[in-house]
Amino acid sequence: MARAPFELAGIRVMPGSRTQIDVPVARLYTHAPLHIPVEVAHGRQAGPTLLVCGGIHGDEINGVEIVRRLLRSKQIQGLRGTLIAVPIVNVFGFVQHTRYLPDRRDLNRCFPGSEAGSLGGRVAALFREQIVDHASHIIDLHTGAIHRTNLPQIRAQLSPGGETERMANAFGAPVILNAELREGSLRHYAQTRGIPVLTYEAGEALRFDEWAITPGVRGVLRVMRRLGMLTGEHRRRQPPAAEVANGSSWARAPIDGILRPKVRLGARVAKGEVLGKVADPFGNAEEAVTSMADGIVIGMSRLPLANEGEALFHVARFDAIEEAENAVEGFHSSLAPPDPLY
Repeated sequence: MARAPFELAGIRVMPGSRTQIDVPVARLYTHAPLHIPVEVAHGRQAGPTLLVCGGIHGDEINGVEIVRRLLRSKQIQGLRGTLIAVPIVNVFGFVQHTRYLPDRRDLNRCFPGSEAGSLGGRVAALFREQIVDHASHIIDLHTGAIHRTNLPQIRAQLSPGGETERMANAFGAPVILNAELREGSLRHYAQTRGIPVLTYEAGEALRFDEWAITPGVRGVLRVMRRLGMLTGEHRRRQPPAAEVANGSSWARAPIDGILRPKVRLGARVAKGEVLGKVADPFGNAEEAVTSMADGIVIGMSRLPLANEGEALFHVARFDAIEEAENAVEGFHSSLAPPDPLY
């Protein structure tokens, strides 16, 4: 029996074909139309419907490049199921190089949205109705905020033996955070509907970080293989098994001043260890930033100017710290060439 066409935003995609669809979202002040770009690859054989999306925060552009490379990958030829690829969700923010929508709302706090609500609510409702509700599985691509960078990591709400956990393990990021759901986020909406969803966090806003992009593409392909969407054997050596963090905390600036980091992203640190020092421009006042726990540095500020109380180093805690360190070191060794950030 022939597989039925896939329909999105009124466009039908036939089995064995790929179609680019511009989903109308709004008009600019100039009356020029604005669209969310989507590409649908609809396999000839039945399988999951995977949504891979980037740019919910408009300045987080690593995900845009991950989606582009995914769509150009030869591995998705002969796809089973359906791939919905959305490189840029928040087109408003992307054009303006900003995280937010024009009304300063965070789109990832607006789900499920409302057709009669704020701009954020309306965009969230349109994205949900036209795209998200078609998916059986989701991978949401993010980076750190402006002037902050993240070690490649998966954030998900895990249940032992569940589909989300299997997807997280398949992805191959060095760290998995068993993260609580944030109300209004895409992950919260999807998870409450029973849709397994991963959030991939890696790199810095407004930057293309190759050490974040390449593992992101590989990770999505591994998940697709785990879901049975790709055929053939995976020849690339599998990364070390990721470790699940049992919590995390930020070390904050004790005073106002200029930060001099003492550790790198991915470093193993001990409780009380000096992560950096903050001093005034003359060096008269200087205080150390110390770790609150044993763990791995999974995020850090890239801006050396710090206000008192500002989050500077994100440290994840693990029950098996040695295994977590091995997973991060294995990830580092897979980078070619190594990135100086490490």
